[in-house]
Amino acid sequence: MRHQHSNASGYVLRTGSQAHGRSQVQAIEPKLSDVGGIPVARALPHKTRRLIGPWCFLDHIGPVTDGPLMNVGEHPHIGLQTFTWMLEGEIMHRDSLGSAQVIRPKQVNLMTAGHGIAHTEESVIGHNTMHAVQLWIALPLKHKDTSPRFDHYPQLPTWQEAGVDFTLLIGEWQQKQAPTLFFSPIVAMDVYANQACQIELPLEHHFEYGLMPLEGDFQLEGQCFNDNRLAYLGLHRHSVNIILNAGTRLLLIGGAPLAESVSIWWNFVGHSRDEIAIAQRDWETQSPRFPKVTGYVGERLIPPVIPW
Repeated sequence: MRHQHSNASGYVLRTGSQAHGRSQVQAIEPKLSDVGGIPVARALPHKTRRLIGPWCFLDHIGPVTDGPLMNVGEHPHIGLQTFTWMLEGEIMHRDSLGSAQVIRPKQVNLMTAGHGIAHTEESVIGHNTMHAVQLWIALPLKHKDTSPRFDHYPQLPTWQEAGVDFTLLIGEWQQKQAPTLFFSPIVAMDVYANQACQIELPLEHHFEYGLMPLEGDFQLEGQCFNDNRLAYLGLHRHSVNIILNAGTRLLLIGGAPLAESVSIWWNFVGHSRDEIAIAQRDWETQSPRFPKVTGYVGERLIPPVIPW
């Protein structure tokens, strides 16, 4: 099941700053954080850019070699999809639907929270390296209460052009289609340069895009992007030219902006503060909305007090 919506369905188009009639590139500096004992660079949400299309959260985990093991305790989600792209190491995912799935390099795990789900994440014993990207996709208003589900994608479209390896993670790209479930117009792609090169990527005019270096660095319109600096491209571009050094890996994300405002608090995404407050109360009171995750040994995460 794949839901697609065109701009005619009411998606709001927003632009970045303009210079001489062209969108300027916005550089977003990530915050350093910690997830389950692993250092991460958090690029979204940011005080200057909360969403890119429906993407509302972006953590770049690692790369960590011989580091601490990840252990993220039982916690809830609503109104979003969690999206994990694994590059090194292995993570065990468990959720309240009964799913238990190890994600390995070059695979995607996608959990659709919808009305409500709980899950845990742990490093697999014997795998002390960790390199991954974890993102959230905000569900549009009409699908925010969809039934929760979990999907694992061990095979994704891959191809090579001019010494660059491409992997399509979700959405469509130049007549290629990823199998990954989505609910609004969206795309994500892994790009790896085997050699120094310059590439031109065609873009959808009604999508906004971001580019994040996962390894190495790239140059874009006179700016160098490295150390997890996210390049926000805005809307209304037909293409983008990028200079890649050998060994550079970048993540491209994009999509049509959602028509509705989105609120983010703790592990919840909602379209009103009330629905987030209700979800937090349901979690704190151990409501059947969030069944227990079986197979995990550890503590449930406790949310901070809602500030409103």
